[in-house]
Amino acid sequence: MWQASVVFSRRLPHVVTRKDLALLIAPTYAASANVDFDEAHERMERAVESDGVSGHLYAGLSAALHERKGSRTTEDAMIDDLSAGVQKRRSRVKAAALTPALSAVMVMLNVELGYAPEMMRGALENPKGKALLEDGLRALGAHLLKELVK
Repeated sequence: MWQASVVFSRRLPHVVTRKDLALLIAPTYAASANVDFDEAHERMERAVESDGVSGHLYAGLSAALHERKGSRTTEDAMIDDLSAGVQKRRSRVKAAALTPALSAVMVMLNVELGYAPEMMRGALENPKGKALLEDGLRALGAHLLKELVK
């Protein structure tokens, strides 16, 4: 599966912990899986325990940070802004609008959790599926940045 070539900052997993990731993604997952927030949050906590899943989510966040970084903005300043946003707004993040690309991310999460048939993993590993998943991870990262960094 897709991995970002460069993680934006070594500080990223410390600023946005796996527990934070679970909380940030739960609203979008709840909307896509048609479950309540508590159920979604519990599922996301299990999903982000997987190094593969959390690696994909950090990669998407990193891609969004790379795209957002201006020529005069330092990496540390962006991570500091993100850190402040996580502390202030992590429990108020709204669900991202579901697109085919974001749905691919939700499928990846469901396959990892055992809620989607294993054959769906193959759909995410073919070239079209990989591209869709990559776009979805980047879109999810951009949505989280927009919600957290105001």
